[in-house]
Amino acid sequence: MPIADEIAALNLDPALREQIMAALLHKADVDKLRAQAQHDALKIQALTLELAHYKRIRFGVKNEALSPEQRDLFHETMVADCAAIEAEVEVQVPELRAQRPRAGRQALPEHLPRIEHHHEPEVCTCGQCGGALVKIGEDITEQLDVEPAKFFVHRHIRSKYACRPCESIVSADVAPAVIDGGMAASGLIAWILISKYLDHLPLYRLEQIAQRAGVTLARSTLSEWVGRYGFALQPLADRLRELLHQRLILHADETPVQQLDPGKGKTKRAYLWCYRSNDLDEGPGLTVFDYQPGRSGEHARAFLEGWKGHLVVDDYAGYKALFGLGITEVGCMAHARRKFFELHVSNQSPVAAEALRRIAELYEIEGRGRKLDAEQRQQLRAQETGLKLQSLHDWLQSTRQGVANGASLAKAMDYSLKRWPALSRYALSGDLPIDNNPVENVIRPIAVGKKNWLFTGSERTGRRAAAIQSLLATAKLNGIEPSAWLKDTLEKLPTWPNSLLDELLPLRSAAE
Repeated sequence: MPIADEIAALNLDPALREQIMAALLHKADVDKLRAQAQHDALKIQALTLELAHYKRIRFGVKNEALSPEQRDLFHETMVADCAAIEAEVEVQVPELRAQRPRAGRQALPEHLPRIEHHHEPEVCTCGQCGGALVKIGEDITEQLDVEPAKFFVHRHIRSKYACRPCESIVSADVAPAVIDGGMAASGLIAWILISKYLDHLPLYRLEQIAQRAGVTLARSTLSEWVGRYGFALQPLADRLRELLHQRLILHADETPVQQLDPGKGKTKRAYLWCYRSNDLDEGPGLTVFDYQPGRSGEHARAFLEGWKGHLVVDDYAGYKALFGLGITEVGCMAHARRKFFELHVSNQSPVAAEALRRIAELYEIEGRGRKLDAEQRQQLRAQETGLKLQSLHDWLQSTRQGVANGASLAKAMDYSLKRWPALSRYALSGDLPIDNNPVENVIRPIAVGKKNWLFTGSERTGRRAAAIQSLLATAKLNGIEPSAWLKDTLEKLPTWPNSLLDELLPLRSAAE
């Protein structure tokens, strides 16, 4: 029975009853106001954190404020401006030019060809006594130069020979190519694919670059070449996927891209999923991109169908259904750290600072174990990491009891506590990674580069881009120069047997 009805049922003086009811109403108003104030405080805290996040993205100078590419851009601007100011000062005060300290000249790569220019004095006699000059040595300086997009033509001349008695004609065979009779050499195709998929230059810009050199490369022609050579490279990308499925530990992440939606006259959101091998494995690095029209977990399940092992991921719900199908989740400590970093930057939270300090100790141990083998790394983790993790967990639990539900700090702590088995799982083995940063580093150049090409034209276009980017990213991961590998592969591909397909993949050999 409601308390108001209970009071009404009592035989009380009417005046006293009214006083009690007024007091109850006042208490209810106070409780309501107190609850509203708590809700408003949490809302203000959340908005303050969000505002600090966006301010840090725009103005921050901390290590995690911007991507490495963006930080490099600001550094480039600063260096260029300083150099311009120095030049202006030297024009006004010439004597400062001689006083300016010179930085040590870096050695130029030995593999580059050298073009020698010999400079001799105008006269070979002494200007004071007229005697003959004797060469006693040389001063050598080197300058780096480049010929951008140098176009040239290969002329294939095949002599024809005839046998008069039998009236037959003999000539050398035409070299096989992906496009029979095509005018594009493998070097040109490699330049186009590298520019488009690694340097993220749209085809219209390549058309303009060629036009400046007096070469007409119609965009429609470039597009046709991309389509045909993308199809030719697809078996290599498929083989990378097969090899990736043989690994027992994988990273996974995804990034959104825009895809044209012609029926509606606008774009729709698609996703480029990325799967990467574990750096702590002994085999060569592997990266495979998978283009899909959405972010549903079904796409991850389809890609990993039949695979069983440890999957390193963030807290995205799309991966959750995988963890009952023979796949074990490994959490990302960098994501857990990021929650506290946001708080520390926004309001200098001492609790967040303590969490960052404790997580830094875990990374310090990983830094020492990076060059060890799996068995030694497991011993190091057993001796040091386990104790640090247990201490961190106990501290999070005890500290969380004094933090109000809904607060930003509570959310940061709950993220780690709810995912603790996955976050701490890496310490049970010597070959599991502590975080998902390796796959994020692979995705980042594409996330930045897509601002150039803006969108994909179709789902088929997206799948072709994923295949080519898989090959180029894998080449980079293995320390192989992508352009040289691609040119060589395109020359070999038309006659290469399928049984030796692995020899064309951009993978470092076991001997290396």
